[in-house]
Amino acid sequence: MNSRNKGKVGEREFASLLREHGFDARRGQQFSGSPDSPDVVSDALAWLHVEVKRVQNLNLTDACVQAEGDCGGKPWIVAHRRNHAPWLITMRAETFFNFLRGELPLQGTAPVAPRSEREEQHNNNQETESKKV
Repeated sequence: MNSRNKGKVGEREFASLLREHGFDARRGQQFSGSPDSPDVVSDALAWLHVEVKRVQNLNLTDACVQAEGDCGGKPWIVAHRRNHAPWLITMRAETFFNFLRGELPLQGTAPVAPRSEREEQHNNNQETESKKV
């Protein structure tokens, strides 16, 4: 199987894995690598750029640079796997910690504001409500 076909198969495999976990997903339209042509498309994960690599010897640094360049400012992940191995996900540490803090959505189209911004908005709403009373 040539590398181009292996890439297509990998993208379909990862889209299938997302569907198994409850997310609508399909292989994206491949143009030239841009926010308009992600490897995998999902309405529920439209806020996330997904780069898929299905190779035996992955240059992870190059894959992350490609994802960063193609993401259009969205958080990104590199989903990758070797033959006979499970899927792995690589992302920036900042994105990982945002997930842990609940600052990024698991579905929807817009990221959740960071906790400090949400608390500030809540406090502003409380002040507005108290002024109405």
